[in-house]
Amino acid sequence: MIDRRSILAGTAALAGCAVAPGITPPTPASGSATFLRRDGKRFVRDGRPYRFAGANLWYAAWLGADAAFGNRARLLRELDALKAAGITNLRIMASAEEGPLNNSIKPGFRDASSTYSRTMLEGLDFAMAEIAKRGMTAVLCLTNFWEWSGGMMTYLYYVEGRYIDMNDPAHPWPAFANANARFYGNAKAVGLYHDYVRAVVSRTNTVTGARYADDPSILSWQLCNEPRPAGDMAHADLPAFYGWVDGTARLIKSIDPNHMVSTGSEGLKGSLEQASIALAEHQFPSIDYLTVHVWPNNWGWVQQTDLTGTYARGEQLVEQYVRQHIAIANQLNKPMVIEEFGYPRDGGSNDPKATIVYKDRFYQLLHRIALTDAQAGGPTAGTNFWAWNGEARTKNADWKFKDGDLNYMGDPPHEPQGWYGVFDSDASTLAIVAEQARAMEAIG
Repeated sequence: MIDRRSILAGTAALAGCAVAPGITPPTPASGSATFLRRDGKRFVRDGRPYRFAGANLWYAAWLGADAAFGNRARLLRELDALKAAGITNLRIMASAEEGPLNNSIKPGFRDASSTYSRTMLEGLDFAMAEIAKRGMTAVLCLTNFWEWSGGMMTYLYYVEGRYIDMNDPAHPWPAFANANARFYGNAKAVGLYHDYVRAVVSRTNTVTGARYADDPSILSWQLCNEPRPAGDMAHADLPAFYGWVDGTARLIKSIDPNHMVSTGSEGLKGSLEQASIALAEHQFPSIDYLTVHVWPNNWGWVQQTDLTGTYARGEQLVEQYVRQHIAIANQLNKPMVIEEFGYPRDGGSNDPKATIVYKDRFYQLLHRIALTDAQAGGPTAGTNFWAWNGEARTKNADWKFKDGDLNYMGDPPHEPQGWYGVFDSDASTLAIVAEQARAMEAIG
């Protein structure tokens, strides 16, 4: 059962996150039938179900920037390649916080000041304009629990002047996640984050001249990439966490009533393995759907150096994990998106020339679960693989991201370049994704 007392206490604890009393949210713009909506366990547009096969393209705004680090020509080629594969939804970063953390992408959208990067925001504008031209939709993520784009730890650094790095031997797991959890109860840190949220959600696209709030190519605003209440229960302040979730979601909807809001949660892995937390986090009316991420290699369900010997066990655990979330989504009567899933290349290689037999099997498994559930009228609305590497190839023999690298990949700066991403040369994977896209669209 959901502990509603904890939820209500959390909302009160972060009253600053909520919409101020007496403020009437703006009414939806005319022609709002073109916007994606939630109808029970389905996404709908113009009264028709909306289902998709999608991808993560976190670096779209960096490519879209009119700057030395940008590459608009490449962005257009990547979007065309994704469109050709039947992909209709992209999950992208609309934030990155510059600070001292190791392995954080630079440049960012913001630093500790209230002046945000015009170059990065206009890069996002360009990317969104091109996504819309292709009839695609996007999920826009507004911060990160992890360090690779700055995230919550950087917000804490802005207001406290101290930080720890992920994977620092002096602070072994779960020290980073537990330290990050201070964010939810830190009014100054949340206030800086909310200032940025207001700026982006209320933004007018400099390319199209349209407000983001009036852009039907946005599927949802997302609070964060993989927010967790803490690294363990002893450090979890659930009232503060729930208050941040609901308060931020209501803040977004007070500015933009046309679009849905999602959390960006991993699901049970991001909820300390507690179904009650996953339910509570997503039960708010302000949260429109459930998200689930699936990482069998990261979680030790398979061993990338022995996929032949460990794949079968991993397959069982993956199917069990996803079906647990389908049950949660049914209980919530809300849609569900499998919005991140990644798998290594055969032999644990990062080389795009390495075979991808088991990776393809993993993609087929998740697509089958999603399609079967959707065909049965279940809550699964779409899938987004992690992530699109496209034409990028690292120039570094050790596969590590180096400061100044401009061949952005789906594998973020803290990860080996080529570890999980899908390259434009992965023809078998692209065929699997294209078939899933056709099958999901055909359900009707």
